[in-house]
Amino acid sequence: MSYAIGIIVVALITGPLMWFLHRFDKRNTDQHRENGETLDRIENKLDRHDVKLDRLDAKLDNHISDKRGHR
Repeated sequence: MSYAIGIIVVALITGPLMWFLHRFDKRNTDQHRENGETLDRIENKLDRHDVKLDRLDAKLDNHISDKRGHR
């Protein structure tokens, strides 16, 4: 009889615990997805800034190497 009570007690404890852990894992997965999307947006913005910086750098190089002189 005590063996059956032990099984029931373990089931009553682990059942809600497993449900909670499953919910926590699902929420954590959603947070990871959202963070990944945010990082992708930031990376795209940085790429656009890199392109702009490269263009400005090329303009500066052209300005410095201009043989007409500066006034």
